[in-house]
Amino acid sequence: MLASALSFIRQGFARLWAWRRVRITLIASTLWGLLLSPMWETTPAIVLVLRTMAVGLALLSVFTFLEKRPKRLPRWLARWVLQVVGVALSVPFIVAALYGLLFGGDPVPWWKQELRMNGYGSMTMTGLLFAPWVAMSALMRARDEAVRSQAVAFERERSTLERQALDARLRLLQAQVEPHFLFNTLANVRELVDSGSPQASAVLNSLIAYLRAAVPRLQDPSTTMGQELQLVRAYLELMHMRMPDRLQFEIQAEDAALALRCPPMTLLTLVENAVRHGIDPGEEGGRIEVRVRVADGRCRAQVIDTGVGLRTTGDAPGTGLSTLRERLALTFGGDARLRLVRHEPRGVRAEIDIPALQAAG
Repeated sequence: MLASALSFIRQGFARLWAWRRVRITLIASTLWGLLLSPMWETTPAIVLVLRTMAVGLALLSVFTFLEKRPKRLPRWLARWVLQVVGVALSVPFIVAALYGLLFGGDPVPWWKQELRMNGYGSMTMTGLLFAPWVAMSALMRARDEAVRSQAVAFERERSTLERQALDARLRLLQAQVEPHFLFNTLANVRELVDSGSPQASAVLNSLIAYLRAAVPRLQDPSTTMGQELQLVRAYLELMHMRMPDRLQFEIQAEDAALALRCPPMTLLTLVENAVRHGIDPGEEGGRIEVRVRVADGRCRAQVIDTGVGLRTTGDAPGTGLSTLRERLALTFGGDARLRLVRHEPRGVRAEIDIPALQAAG
């Protein structure tokens, strides 16, 4: 009980002596005293201002107390009405208490002196007009600040929820890409096994080694371009073992690009599309070149194949690239581009242009 009472007192003093409230009270009290000074010819203006300041601080105490007490009010009584009415009703008693302190030692009580009573009446009447207006202004400012604070809190919460939604969407898209790649690779191994190829065991061993390196990274929301290129190289080496006479590849990357941020399986998706839709369908196979460079604050990557080229019918690359576009948009907003163009004399060139951002951590 005592701890609760002490906590309330500390909170009350913290609200009461908040510098902004005190400052506004002192400014309003100064104006009040200066407005009254022409009526007090025998009292210096500074003395009158000090009196109105004392009354103002006392009214601030009443205003602050009624902000939390009583805890429960009748439904028909609003808290702000209680504060304004409470301040207004307190004016006569606080002014009377001030006069008692100032003139309590006079031989004749102050309320029996016409001059003192005139001063008391003037201060009380002007206080009844002035104090509720200041209280209403303070309430309006407090309401505006509460609305702004709530708006800022809502905006912060909305931003957090949007980031969480984007992360969840990226996870979902990533989950769609992973099985697509794994199942395609396992299907290739199955074809070797079914055909009795002596390379089946070596390819399967390479796949196991690749998965041990790749799977831990698949759940990362973002990796580096260097890590992505390692996966691409491992994948192409795996595919080269499957069709050594039909697939050649080359990877060229600037050192400045290796530490840049890259969504997982970005290049791998393009390379897999090149193998599946460019190299595999053609009897002669082809060559895949992966190039990554950095210029003017941008990272530009190209995956070029000399396969069968773009086709308008059949099993054309569509779902994987549309999913990749969405993942790039979620990661970089509108500041990422992906396009597919014909490569002369034959084949396809896939190009990605993203901001050159350093990976976190």
